[in-house]
Amino acid sequence: MTIDTPRVAPTIEEVAAAAGVSRSTVSRVVNGSTAVSPAALEAVRRAIAELNYVPNRAARSLASRATMAIALVVPEDTTRFFGDPFFASVVSGINTRLSRSEYVLNLIIASDDPGDKTSAYVRSGAVDGAIVVSHHTSDTFIDRIANVVPVVYGGRPVRERERDYYVDVDNVAGGREATEYLIGRGFRRIATIAGPVTMPAGVDRLVGFRDALAAARLEPVAEEDGNFTADGGSAAMQRILDAGVEFDALFVASDLMARGALAALGRAGIRVPEDVAIVGFDDSPVARTVNPQLTTMRQPSREQGERMADMLLSILSGGAPDRVTILPTELIVRDSA
Repeated sequence: MTIDTPRVAPTIEEVAAAAGVSRSTVSRVVNGSTAVSPAALEAVRRAIAELNYVPNRAARSLASRATMAIALVVPEDTTRFFGDPFFASVVSGINTRLSRSEYVLNLIIASDDPGDKTSAYVRSGAVDGAIVVSHHTSDTFIDRIANVVPVVYGGRPVRERERDYYVDVDNVAGGREATEYLIGRGFRRIATIAGPVTMPAGVDRLVGFRDALAAARLEPVAEEDGNFTADGGSAAMQRILDAGVEFDALFVASDLMARGALAALGRAGIRVPEDVAIVGFDDSPVARTVNPQLTTMRQPSREQGERMADMLLSILSGGAPDRVTILPTELIVRDSA
């Protein structure tokens, strides 16, 4: 009778030797770092396949005190998180990038919690880093997290510090271009439904709107906060209508708010674009499912998620990525304006 000797699992050193690279290069490949040449990447992947190498996450975690987990912190309620296509697109981008690494993603929706449970969880050592999306002026607990683990922000931080890392779109330029498009179409009585002033994106898009009007020697006929929600957009639109404001065009700082505004206009018997032209912001699936389809500013939400994850992975692997990445927006013309 023959007893087979258990096969010893290959080590990272054996993979490095087979690939003809250093141990640190293999480690970077396994952890999904982009700081590896294409030739080295291919050699390591080939060696991993030939040796059937499986990274020992538990051993690495014990040795380095790393958890191999990243927290995605969203200071919003569940209705907002699951109802806004922006979040789905961002999370998809983050997950796409992390799927090529050994890190797992922990989702934390910090809605009813003032941040105590969230910050305690992160500060306990449960994760190696955090990505924070959609934060407000009141979300001071984020500072307690950032003092313990590396944090990358989705959007410019409310209180930007020199050490903060973030990925954002050019919201000022997007708001300006949307408004310039309406002005270029001959509209002169332009109102806006803006995002909350507690969020940098809300502030910046409003600044772009005002800048474009000022350059054309025009004044906004109305400015209302729609809180980046469909219900908020509907309520803001109704306030403008109730005030008896005369307007021929509307810049709405998110597609969700634009959907709400369209509903309110429809109830009032106001046609789009025949009576009022509308430009939204995001180019989310909402823009193509409403009637009429929205002219809107496209922001690359999925790419934003990928860039945030890539930035955090670089920091965690000892890299020094650019502290700030600003992505461009793009005007998408459809039927509403």
